[in-house]
Amino acid sequence: MHARGLHPAAPWPLTLVVTWFGLGLVPRAPGTFGSLGALPFAVLISWAGGPWALVGAAVVVFLIGWWASEVYVNHIRQKDPGHVVIDEVAGQWLTLAVAPLDPVAYALGFVFFRIFDIFKPWPVRWADRRMGGGLGIMVDDVLAAGYAALALWAVVTVVPIV
Repeated sequence: MHARGLHPAAPWPLTLVVTWFGLGLVPRAPGTFGSLGALPFAVLISWAGGPWALVGAAVVVFLIGWWASEVYVNHIRQKDPGHVVIDEVAGQWLTLAVAPLDPVAYALGFVFFRIFDIFKPWPVRWADRRMGGGLGIMVDDVLAAGYAALALWAVVTVVPIV
């Protein structure tokens, strides 16, 4: 392994995709930075097309991430490297699809997603430990997004944020 997660066996365009434009290469908390990097795109997608556009974009990122992560981990021969953060993008966008286009709601969505992604309740932890390859990298974050979206939906439904 070379400086900041770069690996000579992996083509740089692939590295750019799986690290979400290099955000996964930050030395500390790459998942948090990947999630933060997803926010401006989520705002733009939601503003332009609404929540279903964000869900659609998350599905596209999930599919690209599945393929790109599979190819990437085969190049570098690691199971789930921390600098691969495209999974955080898909999970963050799925979480935010239930939020109104509001800074407080988006901040809560960010926090909820990070909590569920870090603590990994069942079946998130099961998927993280048992599933391999690109699909395994992506699925645990989608499952964490399910918990986070439910928590966010409950809060924005009960508490008038906007």
